[in-house]
Amino acid sequence: MILAVLCVAIYGLIVSENLIRKVMCLSIIESIIIMTFLTTGFTRGAAAPILVEGVQNMVDPVPQALMLTAIVIGVCFNSLAIAVIVKIYYRYGSIDSRDFRDR
Repeated sequence: MILAVLCVAIYGLIVSENLIRKVMCLSIIESIIIMTFLTTGFTRGAAAPILVEGVQNMVDPVPQALMLTAIVIGVCFNSLAIAVIVKIYYRYGSIDSRDFRDR
């Protein structure tokens, strides 16, 4: 399922000429990468390492912290990309990359 969504997002990124769709496809790819990291870091029956004594099986907090950081960076990237697309729209009157590629 994850691989199918990844393939669709990559296809949309390659084929689409609309800049908003390209940003959406990049956001989907980012979400898939985050889901993959979080599911591979999951340990059934493990406890969070929060000052608990006697717990044998603990979850590694590093992948979770990295993915939280990746989410924040992704939101910042999407905001910046949308702001740049708005500027492109004001300058060229279109968000279709074919319209301003040759200029």
